[in-house]
Amino acid sequence: MSELFRLPANDLPVRHPDTTAIWEILETVCDPEIPVLNVVEMGIVRGVEKNTDSLTVFITPTYSGCPAMDVIADEIKAALKRNGFENGVVKHQLSPAWTTDWLTPAAHEKLNVYGIAPPAHTTAEKNVLLGKNKMVKCPRCRSEHTVMVSNFGSTACKALWKCEDCKEPFDYFKCI
Repeated sequence: MSELFRLPANDLPVRHPDTTAIWEILETVCDPEIPVLNVVEMGIVRGVEKNTDSLTVFITPTYSGCPAMDVIADEIKAALKRNGFENGVVKHQLSPAWTTDWLTPAAHEKLNVYGIAPPAHTTAEKNVLLGKNKMVKCPRCRSEHTVMVSNFGSTACKALWKCEDCKEPFDYFKCI
């Protein structure tokens, strides 16, 4: 039996009951840049196709050219192999483009606990282009008195912010 890869209206991957164990294996693969998140809750894994003699995992990069994607693909293949799936294949899928809307609610909470402010909105953030301020809560003290220090943070998908109350710097996961 094969699970057909498709995205329903809510952009969440369809999980066929025969692939439950595979999804559980995929949930053990962490993002190398944000190790508290796994690739499923990040929304990077878009689908699984399982046939009698083959297994394919489809992944979408958080942005085109993301340097972590090769590491993620290798880690997925290694996790599958450790669990008896010797010939697992990982395919990159660029369309539809990844969006922060695909982060699960658990991912948002884990980002906060880890010290990274999760995306504040469900659509791409354009305020920086328009010179408008936005409200980003400090992940440490939850204050709303924060300022962007730089639109460029520790990775391309994050911006550097600072809390005016606790004075701590923090990353903000940009809306993409």
